[in-house]
Amino acid sequence: MPTLTLVRHGQANTSARNEADYDRLSPLGHQQAQWLGAHIAQTGEVFSRVYCGTLQRHRETAAGMGHASPQIDARLNEMEFFSLAQLWQAQHGVPVPATREEFVDYMPRLLGAWQADAIDNPPETFAQFEARVGAALADIAAGHGPALLVTSGGLIAMALRHVMGLDMHSFARATLAIMNTSVHRLHPIGGGLALTQFNAIPHLEHPERQFAQTHL
Repeated sequence: MPTLTLVRHGQANTSARNEADYDRLSPLGHQQAQWLGAHIAQTGEVFSRVYCGTLQRHRETAAGMGHASPQIDARLNEMEFFSLAQLWQAQHGVPVPATREEFVDYMPRLLGAWQADAIDNPPETFAQFEARVGAALADIAAGHGPALLVTSGGLIAMALRHVMGLDMHSFARATLAIMNTSVHRLHPIGGGLALTQFNAIPHLEHPERQFAQTHL
């Protein structure tokens, strides 16, 4: 079983209010991806396999890191947050927060409602999201050689839920904590995968780059 390295995409369109508008990197997002690719190249680390979802922000991040032709796997796509939030507001009158601070209480409530099937006609159910992430991890972990997965924060949080048994509150908080172009490693231990690195941003720790440490 190989090590899986998961990377969240670079900063996307932070002014977006729907899935389509969000799905492109900002100029800073492109720069973050290039810095991460350069950092990995300097370490000499090599990946036998590179994967990303079908989303534009995934493909742009992979390309910025120097991987122009990753293997595309739709199971690595993000949950549709904007769609879920809009449905929850329309069906239950819960508005989407205007500030990051409000999201701390909002995300556990939204994701809890999704898990409880209290949001009608979602793009996919919580159980379907959980199952597809688990299946993707299992299939990639069954391959040979270290693998790089360029994906999204919610999917990375779900991967942590799988390997660490996170409850819903911890899963929701993890989705908020994961930074743009952060690096997370799942390493084989005792016949399964264990988290050995979380939210690493070595390419953004230089004083002149700290402005680029973003969550949205």
